[in-house]
Amino acid sequence: MWTDRVAAAQRTKGRDGMPEFTIGIDIGTTGTKTVLVDIGQARIVAQATGEARLYSDGPGQAEADPAQWLANVHDGIRTVLAESGIAPERIGALATTGMVPAVVPVDSNGTPVRRAMLQNDARATAEIAELKDALDHDAVLRATGSAVTQQSVGPTALWLQRHEPETWRATAQLVGSYDWVLMALGAPPHVELNWAIESGLGTVDGQRFEPMYTAAGLAPELVPTVLSPGAQAGELSAAAAAATGLPAGLPLIVGGADHVLSAYAAGINNEGDWLVKLGGAGDILAAADHPVIDARLYLDAHPVPGRWLPNGCMATSGSLIRWFQTLSGGIDLVALDDEADTRKPAEILCLPYFLGEKSPLHDPDLRGAFVGLDLAHNRADMYRSVLEAIAYGFKHHTEVFASIGVPLRRALVTNGGSRSVLWKQILADVLDTPLSPIIGHPGASLGAAVIAAVGTGLLDSWDSTEAFQTIGEPVIPNPRHADRYAQAYAEWRQLGDVLTPVSHRIARKARS
Repeated sequence: MWTDRVAAAQRTKGRDGMPEFTIGIDIGTTGTKTVLVDIGQARIVAQATGEARLYSDGPGQAEADPAQWLANVHDGIRTVLAESGIAPERIGALATTGMVPAVVPVDSNGTPVRRAMLQNDARATAEIAELKDALDHDAVLRATGSAVTQQSVGPTALWLQRHEPETWRATAQLVGSYDWVLMALGAPPHVELNWAIESGLGTVDGQRFEPMYTAAGLAPELVPTVLSPGAQAGELSAAAAAATGLPAGLPLIVGGADHVLSAYAAGINNEGDWLVKLGGAGDILAAADHPVIDARLYLDAHPVPGRWLPNGCMATSGSLIRWFQTLSGGIDLVALDDEADTRKPAEILCLPYFLGEKSPLHDPDLRGAFVGLDLAHNRADMYRSVLEAIAYGFKHHTEVFASIGVPLRRALVTNGGSRSVLWKQILADVLDTPLSPIIGHPGASLGAAVIAAVGTGLLDSWDSTEAFQTIGEPVIPNPRHADRYAQAYAEWRQLGDVLTPVSHRIARKARS
């Protein structure tokens, strides 16, 4: 087997004398979040966040520095230990999560040989087209659950071979963001199951997808051992213990993809449950009892064995908001919300394709646009149109789910953007459904902490996340905005079709 699928339920021990706390770490696009969780009391004791820089040095490029991730992890662990006053010996395990499938090329020692290429990097357009032509589309979809897209790692590897040959010669393996962090803390090389699936290098049943390896000229050992959520990847090294303040030998547990663990921690476990995740990218996930395969979507394995998460991921969400905030002189986002709340809905249309688009369009050559501006409009109108554009992208996904029979009944919303009252209201209005926010939910980092507990026997059941949830009052759609947003969404879809060939010409010109 290509995978080493270890059921966490098998990792049980007697509870007497066991530690009561775990740590979850989320390697995000714009920041690294660390949480310290009291498992017995089902509460977060302390949390810390370190900013992460997004590098975009050219068209379609999205990179991050793994050294900054690790520095944030060291600082975050020390911060939560200091703020909580919890003795390090009471920590039972640590697990990581993060963006997927970020690509970290490492040498034979596990040291990165360049900056990480993030999941929304859109430079490998020619390689995507080439591999699409070389592979049987239906066979790829059946085997991996997703088409060859911007999300696929095969095109990225092929781009590295061609454009950075020295980097490629130094590359021994490709791993993910949260996998590399565990490696830097002491674990042997590995990747998590959903990184393997979403990369297009692995199949939904845990095997290597050989046709992609052949087409992209990849060595069999390029991807290391695949581990499932809850498996122990290794132990904290002495060097990492000195850097973090945790005891050497601490179990390092495989967490998973950030959007998957955010959904898991939010309670997206039963068919009909669905989640809007407002992170650096925009994720939408629905629980299913069987694999749901559609070329417009992605498919992930739910942390609970036997369950699945068909999902979509837009290239920009919070990252687009941060870009607009920077362009506006760094004004506080609450102030931008307050300004935008005074403006009329759908005055301007924004296409949010500032890093191309992933699902459901899978077109890295799309470009962003603002349309409908006149001299009466101001910053607030433009900012509101950004929030609305992201909401339209989520609505596009709900139409895809409906077209393939995925039920959407109970809607939840999480992550940093869910703190914005205005954005939640716009989402509820555009989606025309009540949205229930998870109060105080730190997202994927909590999911990682819970999985660390399951993986070491501190929790007996995968279905243990309900105790950690506080669900707020639902945000109800405003009926006065329903018709306007329905009309604007139709115009938005039409605008996207009209501007696509223009975007493609601009993208080709930039590459040349």
